[in-house]
Amino acid sequence: MNFDRIVLRYGDLTMKGRNRKVFEDKMLKSVKRAMKPFEQVTYWRTYGRLYVILNGIPHEPVIDRLKDLFGIVSVSPVISVPSELSAIQAAATDIMASLEQSPKTFKVNAKRSWKGFPHGSHEMNHLVGGHILPQYPELKVDVHHPELQLKVDIHEEATYLYWESIAAAGGFPYGTSGKAMLLLSGGIDSPVAGWLGLRKGLELEAVHFHSYPFTSEQATEKVKTLARRLSYYSGVPIRVHLVPFTDIQTRIVQGGQENLTITLMRRAMLRITEQLAAQVKANGIVTGESLGQVASQTLSSMNVIGRVTALPMLKPLIMMDKQEIIEIARKIETFETSILPFEDCCTLFLPKSPSTNPNLRIVERMESSIDNYDELIQKAVEGTETVLLSWNEQKQQETKDEEDWF
Repeated sequence: MNFDRIVLRYGDLTMKGRNRKVFEDKMLKSVKRAMKPFEQVTYWRTYGRLYVILNGIPHEPVIDRLKDLFGIVSVSPVISVPSELSAIQAAATDIMASLEQSPKTFKVNAKRSWKGFPHGSHEMNHLVGGHILPQYPELKVDVHHPELQLKVDIHEEATYLYWESIAAAGGFPYGTSGKAMLLLSGGIDSPVAGWLGLRKGLELEAVHFHSYPFTSEQATEKVKTLARRLSYYSGVPIRVHLVPFTDIQTRIVQGGQENLTITLMRRAMLRITEQLAAQVKANGIVTGESLGQVASQTLSSMNVIGRVTALPMLKPLIMMDKQEIIEIARKIETFETSILPFEDCCTLFLPKSPSTNPNLRIVERMESSIDNYDELIQKAVEGTETVLLSWNEQKQQETKDEEDWF
């Protein structure tokens, strides 16, 4: 079939209340960004729908890109014909003839958006279905559970026919839920948490802590690759804040309380991230924590660690099992990068017996005993390097030019 456009469905959640136009405008901007490689396409909006007009290009690669875009629930390739009964009936017959596998049951679902059309929606169901049935004697109508549902959307300028509904990513359009900082390590969990945050409409900036010379350049490059992959789903470049953590980490390790090393490091990370968040006007912190997965992710540990920041801590993986997280990582194509054997600063200094039930007063006393602790935190903030990373289908690239994206 020669499809000439694709219809995008937003879903109910984005269409409620006074924010409807905001969501629709954000969705259109996201689609336009994602469609930049397809220069020929144009767009048309109607109530609750967005049409991408193909203008002669194949529909398959366009759908492959759109179905990964957050805010879209499903997509369908569409055939348009003149809004005349004979043209609609002929197109419906052509559609049935083109199917690789003939269905046993079907129904026609017509919608007359143009009231000047001489036949109502219910009448069109019979006129189109009645035209098809004599040509396929084994085909039956099932209005409740049909194998194939042929949609006929009648407008003044054209009528649109489609039958296939391809599931898309769902969620909310990029940037509709505010901005947050993502603690991005090189592991499996944090990129998945980032993907889930993007799916809920968050604009994300990533924060990664490195400890040169203890951690390698390859570990940082791994994180950059993960950030680029996340930018594919957001549709825009993602800022990554690379924080020098060596001095703080060394001081903490020298403190001698080995079982509290991870607790102290994570609290320091949150202090730094909170300051970076203030600089970019972010209102939350996204982490890849999963309850009970490691010592620092017990409820007691998370309570002590989280006390150091006033920002909301968003933990999309908190109730997931490791296998569930891995399945998502494979789906979004971050798993193979995450398992590359380059250690981050937390795994490098992991104590033999980390505390699963740290005492807040003891932790705060240890922090107060570190010489120039606040100055070390401020030095790490000031020494942070920020890069802007983007995903390109042909070539992964690093850029500082935001003009074409925002």
